[in-house]
Amino acid sequence: MAVQRSTQEYTRTKVKEPGHYNVIMINDDFTSMEFVVEILISIFHKDPKSAEAIMMQVHKNGKAIVGTYPYDIALTKTNTAMIRARNEGFPFRMIIEET
Repeated sequence: MAVQRSTQEYTRTKVKEPGHYNVIMINDDFTSMEFVVEILISIFHKDPKSAEAIMMQVHKNGKAIVGTYPYDIALTKTNTAMIRARNEGFPFRMIIEET
């Protein structure tokens, strides 16, 4: 009489944390400082003092990191800001870079 043995397979699944992306604001000579501060407060949830500091960093250095987020959130926040800028007639720009 033959004895049947069952074989079980085990697979290991590695869960990868989602990548994080820096949202970077680019300076231009036409977008108002007030608009930039408003975007930082309303979309990126910065307090007024932090928003002004980031706006000045963008103004002086040509660009600044606004925040670091998972890709989907970074893209959504960037697109929301860009649409609002276009509606106001500003040539405002932001980019996303992987950290």
